[in-house]
Amino acid sequence: MGFDPVEFPHRYTDPRDVEVSALLAAALAYGRADLFRPKVDALLKQMGPSPAAFVRALDVAGAKALLTGFVYRFNVGTDLAVLLLGMGGALREHGSLEALFVRGWKASGTLHGALAAFTAALRDVPMDPLREAMGPERGLHHLLPSPLGPGAAKRLNLYLRWMVRGPDAVDFGIWKQVPASALLVPLDTHIGRMALHLGLTKRTDLTWRTAEEVTASLRALDPEDPVRYDFALCHYGMSGACPAKTVPQHCARCSLLPSCKVGPRIVARGAVQI
Repeated sequence: MGFDPVEFPHRYTDPRDVEVSALLAAALAYGRADLFRPKVDALLKQMGPSPAAFVRALDVAGAKALLTGFVYRFNVGTDLAVLLLGMGGALREHGSLEALFVRGWKASGTLHGALAAFTAALRDVPMDPLREAMGPERGLHHLLPSPLGPGAAKRLNLYLRWMVRGPDAVDFGIWKQVPASALLVPLDTHIGRMALHLGLTKRTDLTWRTAEEVTASLRALDPEDPVRYDFALCHYGMSGACPAKTVPQHCARCSLLPSCKVGPRIVARGAVQI
């Protein structure tokens, strides 16, 4: 899995530790992996052997002790404190993050509505004591978007994939009340590029609608588990096998060339032998 953020929840076996560490990792998994990875790693080490037990017992003073001085790109310690305190409150009230998510799922009947309710509930922590202790939030909406809006919510959908799909070498399959067929592909620049090249969508924006269109195309291949292809497609793009700037030599030796809408033209233009 290399630097994939799913490596972090794979350190744990208890389902509650898995879902808590996974949400922390997914929330911070933006930007370069070599930059966010040390941040997640350091936080989890300070949280001890059970991230779930840590957040259940967390209060404002504990959050300040853990997160004073924390900065990662858009986010500061107060942002992370909301996430951790929100998870702790959810575990105390509902027993699991799955139960919190399923409550929104049943109420809304849609994935978008369920995620919107999920992030809103996690953010429902008293802000005045946090601001007084740690200063103002800065990138809370980026960390936990609420309202959810029209964006693809890539990191939230990635988290759902980890929790719902599987179990296999990547995903955990510990959430049993949400079917894999309902998941949405975690759309990012790599998936968006691969989806365009393979004709899975004609849309170029990274929005919820585009994620729905890509997933609908993948659902034609596997109605019960359409996002099973996400990990492979994303890492195909991330690895440089299909770079953002097309290279005739890459296209010529690509195993996906027969299905690609772009590669054959690039190969012909570059007069490369296949």
